[in-house]
Amino acid sequence: MSALIDGIRKGNFAVFGRAGMDMFADPPGTRADEAESFRADLGGSSANICAGLCKLGMKSALVTSVSDDAAGRFCTNRLRHYGVDTRYLKVLGGEYRISLAVYESCIEDFQLVIYRNNAVDFQVTDEDVDRVDYGAFGALITAGTVFAAEPSRSSTFRAFDNARKAGLPVIFDIDYRPYSWPSAQVASDVLTRAGEESDLIVGNDEEFGFMAGGIDKGLDKARELAAKGKMVIYKMGQEGAITFADGKEIRTGIYPVTAVKPNGAGDSFMAGLLAAIAEGRPLQEAVLRGSACASIVVSQPGCAPAMPTTAQLNDFLATHPGPTET
Repeated sequence: MSALIDGIRKGNFAVFGRAGMDMFADPPGTRADEAESFRADLGGSSANICAGLCKLGMKSALVTSVSDDAAGRFCTNRLRHYGVDTRYLKVLGGEYRISLAVYESCIEDFQLVIYRNNAVDFQVTDEDVDRVDYGAFGALITAGTVFAAEPSRSSTFRAFDNARKAGLPVIFDIDYRPYSWPSAQVASDVLTRAGEESDLIVGNDEEFGFMAGGIDKGLDKARELAAKGKMVIYKMGQEGAITFADGKEIRTGIYPVTAVKPNGAGDSFMAGLLAAIAEGRPLQEAVLRGSACASIVVSQPGCAPAMPTTAQLNDFLATHPGPTET
C-alpha cells in the first residue's frame, strides 16, 4: 500500500483509454432531440480524468489513438487546452473514428447516445505502449473500456507489465460499458483479471457486482480484492462509498446537489481522489474531495469543462453542506 501512495504523491500520471468528443444540448434543460444548438468539448473517460487531474494541479499524459480528421484534432486541441501531455497520442487515418457522445443537461429521462463505430481508441498496440517512458510517471491509470477489444486489451495488459517493471502502481477504474463488449462473460473475465493485476480499484456497486456474478455479491468481491492487499473504493451512489485500505473500512457520504446530468461523476471522482492523495491529505479526506468533485460535475453541463479547479473545489467545500452521514 505504501508503494501505491508514494507513486500517487508524485502527482504525474500515465493514463490509458479513450478521448472523445462531447456534444451537449444548449441551453441546459433542452432535450437533445429538440435542440437547435449544441456545445462541444472534450469527453471520454480517460481524457476526462486527465483534464480533471490537470485542473487540480497535477500532471497527466494520455496514451491512446485518435482519428486523423477534424473530430480527432478537436479532441487533441482540447486535451492541450486543459494541459494534458499529448506526446503519446497516435493519429490513425482510414475508417477509424474517435468516440462521439451526444447528450443533454436534463436529469429526467436523460438521453445519451454514444457513437463507437470503428473506435480508434481500440487500435492501441504493443508498440504504442512500449514507447511510453514509464519512469517519468508516478502511477498508471486505466479505465475499463480499453479492455473491451483487441489490440488495446492485450496492449494495456502489456502496459501493466511495463509499469510493474518500472515500479509504478496500477490504478483501475472498472468503468463497465456493456455496449463496448462482445459479451457479458468476456467482460466479466477480462475485468476480473484487470482487477487482480491492479493496486487501486475504483468502481460502483453494480460494477463490482458484475465482476462477481451478481449485484448482491459486489461488496464481497470488493472485500476479497482488499484482502489481497489492494486499495478498493466501492461507490454506492447516494449512499456514499466504502474505502478498503490496510484492513480498514472507511465509510464516507456525498455532497447533495441538484444534478443536471448523471455522466462524468466517476471521472471527476477519480481525479479529485488522486489529486488529494498526491497533496498528502488523509485517505478519508481524499475520498470526500473526490465525492465533492463528482457532485460539482453532475451539477453543470459537460464533463471536462465542468471538472473543478482546486480553487473551485475548495470554494465548494467551504460553502456547501455535507457530506451526508453514513
